[in-house]
Amino acid sequence: MFKKILIANRGEIALRVLRAARELGVKAVVAYSEADETSLPVLLADESICIGPAASSGSYLNVRNLLSAALVTGAEAIHPGYGFLAENAEFAEMCEEHHLTFIGPRPENIERIGDKARARSLAIEAGVPITPGSDPLADLAAAHAFAAEVGYPVILKASAGGGGRGMRVVQSPNDLERNFVQAQEEARAAFGDPRMYLERFLEEPRHVEIQVFGDGEGEVIHFYDRDCSIQRRYQKVLEEAPSILDPALRADIAEAAVRLARHIGYRGAGTCEFLVDREGRFYFSEMNTRIQVEHPVTEMVTRFDLVQEQFRVAAGEGLSLRQEDVRLEGHAIEVRVNAEDPDHDFRPSAGVVTDVHWPGGPGIRVDSHVYAGYRIPPNYDSLIAKVIAWGPTRAMAIARMERALRETVVEGVATTIPFHLRVLDNAFYRRGAVYTNFIARRMSI
Repeated sequence: MFKKILIANRGEIALRVLRAARELGVKAVVAYSEADETSLPVLLADESICIGPAASSGSYLNVRNLLSAALVTGAEAIHPGYGFLAENAEFAEMCEEHHLTFIGPRPENIERIGDKARARSLAIEAGVPITPGSDPLADLAAAHAFAAEVGYPVILKASAGGGGRGMRVVQSPNDLERNFVQAQEEARAAFGDPRMYLERFLEEPRHVEIQVFGDGEGEVIHFYDRDCSIQRRYQKVLEEAPSILDPALRADIAEAAVRLARHIGYRGAGTCEFLVDREGRFYFSEMNTRIQVEHPVTEMVTRFDLVQEQFRVAAGEGLSLRQEDVRLEGHAIEVRVNAEDPDHDFRPSAGVVTDVHWPGGPGIRVDSHVYAGYRIPPNYDSLIAKVIAWGPTRAMAIARMERALRETVVEGVATTIPFHLRVLDNAFYRRGAVYTNFIARRMSI
């Protein structure tokens, strides 16, 4: 096991990784920007080091500064968390070149499956079903030609993207004309790569993902599924595990995810995302080569620490368990508490948190870097906490989540807690009728 690592991220995921390191007896250095000097992971770290200004381009995306920080502090490995450089194959390769272990997939894993258009080809090779889609599009004319061939509606996606950036549902040729260049520019700004591709758009699917783990030597296991259908502008806002699926269908999707990960010799934590239509047919969408924001719901229903397993695999210790050791127990729900005002089109609400009280009690977990007096900077994602509720049944998990959110106090900034309470109170949500258009169709916001 490593003696010391560098955490190349911020916020709640930096704190999550720090806690995993502590429990394994690994010292952790937290890299931080000038805007994050007083954040909780920085205050709790064994060591901390400033890597640049508030702008992520000069700090959390600054490869040279991050590598220098790791080397000067004597770290043996870098954990990238999620976002920023977590799925950057070049960064993973440069870590290796500087004799630093990248706590994540090998660079070739990221490069092969991280490109969404290429991932579709790999899924076909592995015998995993995919929605009809294009190769990377050379230009708008190629996009028009493909859309005319498969029929509208189609969905426009960034080849190198994730988190909904660069994504547009297109209903007509005129829509495609209006959205293509905008999506390209959004993808270029977010990922440095403007390439786009198209997929046939499925009406009212569920968004189901499978958590996989590989040892890089051919062994891959899964930790079952999560339902991430409740989304706003392609950003997940609430997740739960397991999905409301027939057990046989769940097993089929999980087997397909394992088959794909094994096909590429995958190492570390990864998530295969699928769309499931109303007839129970499933289609591979993409693979995220990192730990997910929503990984706690999987940890709650499997009683296993996924981040610590990332450490073990990266350190060459292999997987610590076999597939038959992974069992589902109960149900878990996670809500993403963002510093946003849901009554004003989810406007960001940066500022000082004047008071905060996080909930507790049976089955409740809170992952947050926020404390009373903490200033939320305007420079980054607005996520300030994840509240996770576990129960022996889905109904009990919902009841515990409602109770936990009503106990929560965050003063000084607006949060999305009132919105989450409305979701939990929605009759369609309570009976599990959730699809990717749930918010648009079932919620008035």
